[in-house]
Amino acid sequence: MATLTSYYSLIEQNKRINPDGTQAKIAEVMNLEMGNILAEAPWLPSNDIWVNKTTRRATLPAGTRRKINQRISGSVSRTTEVMDVIENIEDWCEVDVMLVDSMPQPAMFRSGEVDAFIEGIGQTLLYDIFYCNSFADPDGMHGLAPRLATLDARYVIDSGGTGSDLASIYVVTWGQDTVHLIYPKNMAANLGVQHEDEGKVTSETSDGKMIVYRDHFQVRCGLVVRNPKAIGRVANIEQLSVGANTFDEDDLITLLNNMKLGPGTRIYFNETIATQGQIRLKDKNNVNWTPGGNALSGEPILYFQGVPCRKISRELLINTETAIS
Repeated sequence: MATLTSYYSLIEQNKRINPDGTQAKIAEVMNLEMGNILAEAPWLPSNDIWVNKTTRRATLPAGTRRKINQRISGSVSRTTEVMDVIENIEDWCEVDVMLVDSMPQPAMFRSGEVDAFIEGIGQTLLYDIFYCNSFADPDGMHGLAPRLATLDARYVIDSGGTGSDLASIYVVTWGQDTVHLIYPKNMAANLGVQHEDEGKVTSETSDGKMIVYRDHFQVRCGLVVRNPKAIGRVANIEQLSVGANTFDEDDLITLLNNMKLGPGTRIYFNETIATQGQIRLKDKNNVNWTPGGNALSGEPILYFQGVPCRKISRELLINTETAIS
């Protein structure tokens, strides 16, 4: 992402004032479909402060077929431990008091900036849920793609694409015993993106001092996969065009049959694949896709074999994944 200047210029101010001198209402063209993940996924406290330890059953005792007078050795179960980190995304907004107070509606101007920061940080968090790799970035959570980075024909299905212009379909079964988000255990009230209005303060740097309105933004979140059968991926989907590269529905059927499903199961894909699903929906021979709707927002929802699908913008669920093997 491009780095923006920390302070707003008079040019930026002029963009936000209509020709008639009134405050311009900003059309948030950067608002992206985020698939309702942050609202649908369970949020639970970590069992440590900044990390969460998950103990998984690795092996089960199988028993031994015993004959009369035959001695057998006892067996035990084995467990493995998985450590998941909580990432902290933080930002500050400082705007010159003179600039804000010269706007036609100063409160509206500041409110618009708060909305932009919350939206932007929310997008960063959602991207990290899919793609952040804690092995490459120890300060970040461990996302879905790094956990599903090797084809196995069961939980990571190959669609046959090559190169670095690929997309994936991700399936997650959200739940307390399957997959959930975490927050630091001592910060139960701080879920989602937090905003603190620090008001009018003196900002001091090596260049001098300035009176600014300051806002602080922060989100703390990690991803826990308690049951590895609760996440899956149809990978290596070519996305060069809708017509010639429609993904194979059989791959998604195979994945769903291998996974642990439940009421919290959701399918995530971008607009390109959502379009393919809606095109299939109008086919009279279609047996996989069914329509639905969100009673609150009116947004159309697709279902694949009864599982709710969520559309996420290709800026977040990207079409530029590199082929995995």
